[in-house]
Amino acid sequence: MAEHKHGEMDISVQTGTFNGFVKFVTWTVALLIVLALFLLIFAS
Repeated sequence: MAEHKHGEMDISVQTGTFNGFVKFVTWTVALLIVLALFLLIFAS
């Protein structure tokens, strides 16, 4: 069995996926805040 050496694994795919997820969540929260403000101002 191969020995594990800390820090040698290629994690570029996981990093890209995580960064995409964070960007998606950020934009979604921003959109929800804008929608809530719109409803607060114009809903009667």
